[in-house]
Amino acid sequence: MSTSELQEQQPAPDFTLPAIGSDDIVKNNEVHLADLKGHTVVLYFYPKDDTPGCTKEACNFRDANHILQRKGVVVLGVSADDIKSHQKFRDKFSLPFPLLADTETSVSQLYGVWQEKSMYGKKYMGVNRETFLIDKDGIIQKIWHKVKPEEHTNEVLATVESLGL
Repeated sequence: MSTSELQEQQPAPDFTLPAIGSDDIVKNNEVHLADLKGHTVVLYFYPKDDTPGCTKEACNFRDANHILQRKGVVVLGVSADDIKSHQKFRDKFSLPFPLLADTETSVSQLYGVWQEKSMYGKKYMGVNRETFLIDKDGIIQKIWHKVKPEEHTNEVLATVESLGL
């Protein structure tokens, strides 16, 4: 499956990544997506730990986590940062959900979010801020591209509600 072809109503590509977070989801210091069948999953990709937009997005998911958990939704944050960076980010902002370390960017590439970016005229490769809503059967129900960190959690909550997930 080509990364650019990921679409809604397709099975979410399976993966296993190193992770830190809640023991009921993180097993042997990793998360395997297939182990989360039976749960709705918010898989959100973000560029970098402890940067303004990523912090805003993570804290918004943190603040809504009790609502999402009540609905049986598991939130997973993914970036190319390593576990040590994730641990500091998680501790600093009391993030209650797992952070996954995609240091090789294999999962970011699989999901099509590892793309060329440009800042100050300089081109580089990085993780795009995108989110995938995966249902209990492992099917992608919604994809958000070019996420705005300030309002994204409300979009996710509204979609979970409207789809009855």
